[in-house]
Amino acid sequence: MAEVLHVLYRGQRCTLLENESVLDVLLRSGFEITHSCRAGVCGSCLMRSTGGAVPARAQQGMKDSWKMRGYFYSCSCLPESNLEIADTDEDVRIGAAITSLQLLSGDVIRARLRTDTPIDFRAGQYVTVIRGEVARSYSIARLPEERELELHIRRIPGGAMSGWFHDAAQIHDRVTMVGPSGECFYVAGREDQPLLLAGTGTGLAPLYGIVRDALKNGHRGSIHFFHGALHAGGLYLVDEIQELERQYAQLKYTPSILKGESSGPFAIGPIDQVIIDQIPKPAGWRGFVCGDPGLVQILKKKLFLSGMASRDIYADAFLPAARS
Repeated sequence: MAEVLHVLYRGQRCTLLENESVLDVLLRSGFEITHSCRAGVCGSCLMRSTGGAVPARAQQGMKDSWKMRGYFYSCSCLPESNLEIADTDEDVRIGAAITSLQLLSGDVIRARLRTDTPIDFRAGQYVTVIRGEVARSYSIARLPEERELELHIRRIPGGAMSGWFHDAAQIHDRVTMVGPSGECFYVAGREDQPLLLAGTGTGLAPLYGIVRDALKNGHRGSIHFFHGALHAGGLYLVDEIQELERQYAQLKYTPSILKGESSGPFAIGPIDQVIIDQIPKPAGWRGFVCGDPGLVQILKKKLFLSGMASRDIYADAFLPAARS
C-alpha cells in the first residue's frame, strides 16, 4: 500500500491524493494560491520548501540561486516525501508602477512599467504580472538600457488581467512581477549568421526587442522579420519596423495577413507558408519563433524539416492561463 504523504503549510497538514501537485492540494484545502499556466513556466505559483526534498521536475529551468534556497513551482511539484512549505520571500517578487499606456491596435495595448528596483533582463524574455490572485505572463519588448519594461497586452474576451489593463488601469497603478524568465533572446556572436524572426499577434513583442538587440550588437548577417495577423488591423508597429528596415540594409520586414487582397502591401496566406516561400532552405540560420503556442510548434517543426538545426531555434514554452 502506497505511503500517504502530507504537505504542511501555514500550520495546516494537507493530505495528498495520488499524483496530486502541491498547488492542487493547497487549492483543495481552501488556500488562495496565485497561479496561471499550471506548467511550471510562468513562476506565479512559486513556493519555498522549509523541510523535505523537492523533486527535480519542480525546479526545472529555475535559477540556481533559487534552487539553493528551496524555491519550487508548486503546480509541477508531485512530492515523493512529506514537505513543509512556506510562501516565497519578498525578494523574488518585484513591485512596479505603470508609466504609460498606449493603444497599438484595436485589441493590443502597450504598457510601460518602471520596477521599484532595477532588474537584470534580456529583450525577449518575459515577466509574470500579478494582481491579487490573478497572474499572466507577458514578453519584454524593450532593451535593458531603456530602463522601463514594455509589455504588449492583447485584450482577451473575459480576461481578468487584459481587461484591467485595457479598461481600468491608470498611470501610477501598481502591480507585482515575477521574473524575468525565458531563453528566447539574442546572444552576441556568429554575427554573420542569417536570422529569422517570426511571430503572430503579440508574439511581435519579444521579436521587436530581439531585432533591436541584434542590430545594437552589430549583427551583420541578414535578418528576415515576419509578423502575421488574421487581417491588416491585427498588425501593429508597422511604421516603427519599416523605419528600422530603412536604417539597416540587412533587415527585411514582411508583414503578412491570412485574409486580404493580394494587391495590398502585405504578404497573403498562412505565415508558415509565407516564410517557406521566401526562405525554403534555412540551413545554417538562427530562428526565433513567438506567438500562439500551436503555431509556434508548427513553425519549429517546419523550420527543422527545412534544414534549420534544432539547437538554433529559440521559442519559449509561453502558455496562456490554464482553465481551473
